[in-house]
Amino acid sequence: MMFPAIRFAPALCGLFLVSLLQGCINLGPDYVRPDAEVQVDWLNNTDSRVSSAPPTDPRWWQAAFHDAVLDQLLEMALQENLTLRSAGLRVLQSQQQLAIAIGSQFPQQQQATGSASRQKQNLLIFNNYNLGLNLGWELDFWGRFRRLVESSSASLEASVAGYDAAMVSLVSQVSQNYILIRTYEDRLVAARLNIKLQEESFRIATAKFNAGEVSELDVKQAETLLNNTRASVPELEISLQQLKNSLAILLGKPPHDMNSLLAETSGIPDAPPSIALGMPQDLLRRRPDIRVAERQLAAQSAQIGFAETDLYPHLSIGGTVGSSAMHSNDLFKSETEFWSLLGAFEWDVLSYGRLSSNVRLQDAIFQQLLVDYRNQVLQAQGEAENAIVAYLKSHQQLESYRAASEASRRAVEVAVIRYQEGEMDFNTLITTLASNVQQQDLLAATRGSVSSNLVQVYRALGGGWELRDNRDPVEMLPDSTKNEMRARTNYWDGVW
Repeated sequence: MMFPAIRFAPALCGLFLVSLLQGCINLGPDYVRPDAEVQVDWLNNTDSRVSSAPPTDPRWWQAAFHDAVLDQLLEMALQENLTLRSAGLRVLQSQQQLAIAIGSQFPQQQQATGSASRQKQNLLIFNNYNLGLNLGWELDFWGRFRRLVESSSASLEASVAGYDAAMVSLVSQVSQNYILIRTYEDRLVAARLNIKLQEESFRIATAKFNAGEVSELDVKQAETLLNNTRASVPELEISLQQLKNSLAILLGKPPHDMNSLLAETSGIPDAPPSIALGMPQDLLRRRPDIRVAERQLAAQSAQIGFAETDLYPHLSIGGTVGSSAMHSNDLFKSETEFWSLLGAFEWDVLSYGRLSSNVRLQDAIFQQLLVDYRNQVLQAQGEAENAIVAYLKSHQQLESYRAASEASRRAVEVAVIRYQEGEMDFNTLITTLASNVQQQDLLAATRGSVSSNLVQVYRALGGGWELRDNRDPVEMLPDSTKNEMRARTNYWDGVW
């Protein structure tokens, strides 16, 4: 018995030869990456602390802060953060959408059929056996399915850029939370040191009052300042615990005791005085959110062509090959063969207005996304400039607060001695003590702001996504997610 694909070769060849007619035209605009206005140089390019050399280390926090605890937290977050995992799964969805779009270029109907029946009539029994193959193919004459592939491909690239954006955001959020935690810890240390100083002043004022040297007013003023400073501690502790809870969630965990992870500390990580920024034009390549906007624009451009194809007839070819016999061993004999070929078209000639409106709709969406893309470029430049100036100026501010803090600390030492010896009234002492609380708190807060501003600089520059090192985000999903997919669908590594 001859294999059916060989016997029916003429019919199949005719079907596939006709399909070569497709691919003649691509309706719609061919996408060209649009221009976007980018500044020539940074506004602070004359500052000696700013370098136009591009950042070289994708793990910029290691080069900037040299903090082993922060390094550990970021590695944990990159492995376990659920938002990043969700972004990876969106990439997987886009990959499958592209595979579906590619598959639509081939025969949309590929159906093997078979049946076996037995019928009794007038004491006679009739058997009938059928085997066949049905094919139906809408030809891509106008580029309808090629535009769909083009759009899906750009959407996939946008989802990969979205994964990179999630990674940049995660790195900056973990770094920010960690720096704020260390900042609040230092502010608590400063508050508790001031409480000790104020307790000593209260003790001195009480002793002098008991000795009849001062009035009760000194005691009450000292007590008021002491209790106000004590009241600031719970407020700082609330913020500290809330930051630890936020950090736990970024690590993919419910809020829990983070003290073991945060036990080792060298205080607030110090930021370097100078930074490498690259050039403003690098933002178009480095910022994932800009790449997302540009790839979404490319995907929408292809949708215009896809919509235009509805204005023209949809051309289809199809056919059936098979065999039908009363006995199974007669299947595929020449006398039992059958085949057919067909050609058809569909044309929505009475829906031209609606279809034209859809083309204009898709173009209007494209124009909106084009404006959004250019606006995203401008926003990125603004965010970078804001972060740079905040970082540079906060460095200057920190130097002044350091000097003020040291002077305040020394003033408290002198004021307490002079008050104890009766050479100064209590109003001057209380003013000095209150000022010291503010100065020490400002110093700790500003140290944290400098480091936080550096994080914002790298976030604005799009730093961190290079950690992916051109790996497929889907492959970076944790094993637990892969195992769950295997258990449900026996699917992984892109094959069934």
